[in-house]
Parts: sequence; structure tokens; C-alpha cells
Amino acid sequence: MSENREPRNDSETRAGRSRERRSVAVGAIAIASLIVVTTALAPMLVSARPANQIPVESVSVDDEPQDPTSDAWDTVPAVDIPLASAPSGVPNASDTTTETVSVQSARSDERFYLRLSWSDETADSNATDPRAFVDAIAVQVPKNTSARPPIAMGNTENPVNLWYWSADGETEELLAGGPGTTTEFEQAAVNTSASHDNGRWTVVMSRDIESDATNRTSLAVDRDVDVAFAVWNGSNMERSGQKSVSEWYHFPLGSGPQGPPYEAILWTIAGLAITGVALVTIHAVRNTRGETR
Repeated sequence: MSENREPRNDSETRAGRSRERRSVAVGAIAIASLIVVTTALAPMLVSARPANQIPVESVSVDDEPQDPTSDAWDTVPAVDIPLASAPSGVPNASDTTTETVSVQSARSDERFYLRLSWSDETADSNATDPRAFVDAIAVQVPKNTSARPPIAMGNTENPVNLWYWSADGETEELLAGGPGTTTEFEQAAVNTSASHDNGRWTVVMSRDIESDATNRTSLAVDRDVDVAFAVWNGSNMERSGQKSVSEWYHFPLGSGPQGPPYEAILWTIAGLAITGVALVTIHAVRNTRGETR
């Protein structure tokens, strides 16, 4: 049996259309809210890691991470670290040219690797002329990884290890307890390899994770390890204290959170936001349809 209904009058029709417009408006607001939420979270989702952290990925020695051009580095995230002229009393100390160094870090079961890349149009590798200087880069880590020393090459209470590479093929491992106090280790434990291509240097430094040597930093620790960087551009006559340097950064070698867990949390937040907007929209549409019946 069919149910007879009275035809709607004009006021009911207008009310129904008004409710439909409200439903559309609610949907539009929900979509706009979703866009705002996604836009706000997008930058964090791209690089969701604590400030000044250089994540450490696992690699296999079979993939030859010592090679600067190895595919092993394709999946290791890079951190672009800003550089500035080092505070120094040497002439032209503020005249430096390198503004950024890209850093990747990885570890195998036994070795720790750093891949360092920076822009330099000229490969300055010959310093035989008295007015010629070579390109170079240095990595600084505290000897005592449980405390952060002064960034200007540590101090006597907490010296630093320096891993130094220059474009003439020299690799040095140094101990410093303040500016002008460097002492070379009798036998360097750091291996380096480098390439210069398309106006960029790429240098890989590696060292055993374990170390029992006196005054040599051990990377077999369950804590964050501070690290800083310095770059010299030989064609700009940079040497000694005339260099580009970074602030302290750190390797998250402890058990605390790194980049991926933070990213997972943010993706979860984004998912909840999307779900919330969808539920609000569905609820509004259902209420509107109920009122029109």
C-alpha cells in the first residue's frame, strides 16, 4: 500500500533548499579544514626529526659505502648543515665562501661512515705554489661523548678528535684541547675517499666504531654524540682559522627517538585529523537529510 503525502508548500521547499545549502557549506568547510591541516603538517612530515640531528642509517659493507658514488647512499637521508665564517683573529677570517655542507651518516656492524658533500667549482688539490692552498674539510667529535666541549676545538677538560681531509690526498686524525693545540695520532684510524664532479666535492670518511686507543673517541656508546664541521676553500686562500664552520649537531646513537618514529607520529596525527573532518562532514550531512524527511 502506498502512503499518501501532502504536497510541500513553498516554505517547506525553501527550508529544504536552505538545509541542503548548509550541508554543502559544511562539506566545503570540512574540505577547507582538511587542506589547512595537511598544509600545516606537510613541512613536518618531510623532515620530522629533532633539531640539529643527523640520523644514522644501517648499511652493508658489501654495498661499498666507502665509495662516494656508491648506491648505498641513495637511501641515507642527507642533512644540509649551514656554515658561517669562524670567529678568528686571523686576517680575512670573515672572507669565506662555503655556506652549506650536506651530511649523511651510516654504520655497518663494525664501521661508522660519513659522506660529506659541498659546492666548490674548483678542485684545489695542489699547494706547491706559496700562494696556493688546497680544499679541505674537518669533522670534530668530543673525546668524552657524555659532555659537550667548547666548539672551538674543545678544551683541556674535554678535548676533541678531528678527522681532517685535504684535496692533496692528506688524511689526519688529530687531538685538540683548544685552539692551536692539535696533536696528530701516531697512526690514523680514519679512512677517506673523495670525488669532485659537477662543481661539488664528495668525501667519505669512515672509522671503526669500537676504539680502545687513548684519547680516541669511541662511537660504541648508547647516547647522542656531538659533531661539528669545518670547510676550507683553497681558491679563496682559506687556511688555518679562515674557514667556514657549523654549530654543534649530533648523531642519535642512543636509544631515544630518531626521525622515523617522529614521522610515524605525525602521520598518525594527520590521519586522525582527516578522520575527524570526515566524521564531522558525515554527521552534518545526516542531520540535514533527517531534517528534510
